[in-house]
Amino acid sequence: MLEASSLAILLIALILDRLIGDPDWLWSRVPHPVVWFGKLIDLFERNFNNEESSGSARARAGFLITLLLVAFAVVVGRWLDLLLGWTGVAGLVIETLVVMVLLAQKSLVVHVRAVQTALREEGLEGGRNAVSQIVGRDPETLDDSGVARASIESLAENASDGVIAPAFWYALFGLPGLFAYKLINTADSMIGHRNERYLAFGRAAAKLDDVVNWIPARLSGILIAIADGSLRGLKRARRTFAVTFRDARLHRSPNAGWPESAMAAATGVALGGPRSYGGEITDDPYLNVAGRHFVSEKDIGVAIAVFWRSMTILAALVAILAILM
Repeated sequence: MLEASSLAILLIALILDRLIGDPDWLWSRVPHPVVWFGKLIDLFERNFNNEESSGSARARAGFLITLLLVAFAVVVGRWLDLLLGWTGVAGLVIETLVVMVLLAQKSLVVHVRAVQTALREEGLEGGRNAVSQIVGRDPETLDDSGVARASIESLAENASDGVIAPAFWYALFGLPGLFAYKLINTADSMIGHRNERYLAFGRAAAKLDDVVNWIPARLSGILIAIADGSLRGLKRARRTFAVTFRDARLHRSPNAGWPESAMAAATGVALGGPRSYGGEITDDPYLNVAGRHFVSEKDIGVAIAVFWRSMTILAALVAILAILM
């Protein structure tokens, strides 16, 4: 559970990740740890997701393999925890670096900022190319507003999945909790899709991802609302909280609606709405429907400012907890 040493490591990791992020010179030479998780998941999926099997058999296989992989992640995390515990200060430094590379503050902003820059300097086609790197919807169906909206939604959702959730599980359970979360989240992104190939096999991964993100997603919405209030005043914070608690349930995801609703209110735009995945149109409702429906590249800049303020508040909370423990 919560320990002052783990919280201190987390605080330093958050600061380093904000300053350094994921340097291309490093990860172009060695695989990122999440890539290894992905290779492992892909190996099991290719060998055990038999298309000739019944849906129930594939669901059972997916369930057992998901549990096996999560258990493996916990064991590796625990083993590394023990190993680093024997190495004194060097172990603390290595653990801090491990936590840092499994957070995604700066890298997330870099990708979202690239969409803003592409829209401003290259127009719609440039924006479509840039946003295709961070979202799964069909970029060719998006206009300028759709590109900007998609990037803000990605920023909000990944604030939870890429920063707050891994920080939450590390704070509670150390490296085993962090590794287990990253394994589950990676599995959901790879096999948690609602299509013919993955619907049954990836069901357990998708459901488990919903469970482990339940608290972090709501915490993300709260942090974004507080960040908005710290930037624009108490009245604005109350409105953002109201929109978040009203609209979060409208999202088809039990979790993504929290940070996205909060970010919609914080930026003053309507997020969500109809979108196309694989040629199929989904008639999703708007979040903060009273907000502006035309979203510009300037709104991306506002969202980034809110994101960074929420990350500052997160780091401050971690620091306070570390002092109190």
